[in-house]
Amino acid sequence: MKLTMIGSGDAFGSGGRLQTCFHVETRAGAFLIDCGASVLIGLHRHKIDPNTIKTIYISHLHGDHFSGLVWFLMHAYYISRRTELLTIVGPPGIAERYHAATEVLFPGSSGLKRRHEVSFVEYKIGQPMEVGQATVTAYEVSHPSGAPSCALRFEADGRTLSYSGDTEWVDSIIPCANGADLFIAECYGYDKPVPYHTNWKTLSANLTRLGAKRVLITHMNNDMLAHVDEAKSAGVLLAEDGLVLDV
Repeated sequence: MKLTMIGSGDAFGSGGRLQTCFHVETRAGAFLIDCGASVLIGLHRHKIDPNTIKTIYISHLHGDHFSGLVWFLMHAYYISRRTELLTIVGPPGIAERYHAATEVLFPGSSGLKRRHEVSFVEYKIGQPMEVGQATVTAYEVSHPSGAPSCALRFEADGRTLSYSGDTEWVDSIIPCANGADLFIAECYGYDKPVPYHTNWKTLSANLTRLGAKRVLITHMNNDMLAHVDEAKSAGVLLAEDGLVLDV
């Protein structure tokens, strides 16, 4: 697997970073993990054709993680003229939330007669699912979004990539991360508690419990960005837009 960080920022663009979106290449094809509103900007920067993306996995239904679906599918209709199936995998209610968002932003657009099929698939919490280009397992975490918010574990090409999504520390993160070749951890703040988000002081105290081979921190606010040297000295990797890693 090859990972490209299309967007590594928080909802507010701290540090000038794009909203959350990760591009993953596998032998079976490419997929996205989360799809923030800036998705098309990031894909264009890295010269990635949206039509090559077969599946989009959504961790939770907050705008900076899923609302890019609206622009992605508008682009597929008007610009890239997509003809191949797009599979969108997310929490229960993903299809309804997408349709609600697209009707607010572009009234009438959810009724477009597309040249391609769109398949919405809902996670079964705690149960591995072979869908898209990976086997994915969703673990419910603590981050209210109107539907279950999930940490996600992906297995493909004999490798394991895990992602916490947005959450305060909960022990369901541990089986998601355990044994992963790379665990992407939300690390919103440095030491100040922020409801339903993890900070560096909490995450660093639990690094050994995660059991991942490598940990990459992302979704950092300005306070955390000012303390990245401390995280780097602890042996974790630091996300930034455009970072490319072999998993």
